[in-house]
Amino acid sequence: MVEQALALADDEGVEAVTIRRLAGRLGVTPMALYWHFKNKDELMWALAEHVLSGVTADITPGDSWRKRLRMMVEAIVRVMREHPCLPDLLTAVEDKHDVDSFKRATEAALDILTEAGFTLREGFYISSYLLNGAIGLVKGQPCPIVLPREEEAEARRQRRLKLESLPSDRYPHIIEYGATLAEPPDVEHYFTFGIDLLLTGVEALARRHETGTRES
Repeated sequence: MVEQALALADDEGVEAVTIRRLAGRLGVTPMALYWHFKNKDELMWALAEHVLSGVTADITPGDSWRKRLRMMVEAIVRVMREHPCLPDLLTAVEDKHDVDSFKRATEAALDILTEAGFTLREGFYISSYLLNGAIGLVKGQPCPIVLPREEEAEARRQRRLKLESLPSDRYPHIIEYGATLAEPPDVEHYFTFGIDLLLTGVEALARRHETGTRES
């Protein structure tokens, strides 16, 4: 049932998920679903719980805080790539902290970040930054719209021509970048680079904390 609702959200967007639409997919009456969900809010909570349940699954307590934090960020990015509805789903859930899996992920993040030397307030700031950064990373990925190979290549060609037609005396770097669009983007490198970019800032701040502690 939840898997069908999730498929509907991924295919048509979170706003398309209603008790009536889900009942139609399942071939049952809407009243049959009200035994499981009192309203759409409860359905949204169930979806969020299901999607986020694996974010902390692979974290090993004995690992360094850096490794555990990276695993969490990689997990949330992976889940968002698998289920593009997740960013909108998190927005649709009125209070994410009512969702047990979100609370578990938040608690795990705070545990990691306090071990890194941050205060709880700083930990909340950082965990929010990483979540929003992961959302931006997935939403901004190269070729976010799935197209047939020929159409994707033509879309890249049109974009390349547009960039290369800019005045060379004003936009030399943009024009040079445009030439890179001749080849398909390395999407996996994009995500690895983006996660590195997010975590490098956190690690640099942690080193600053460590230095301050040693000097005090």
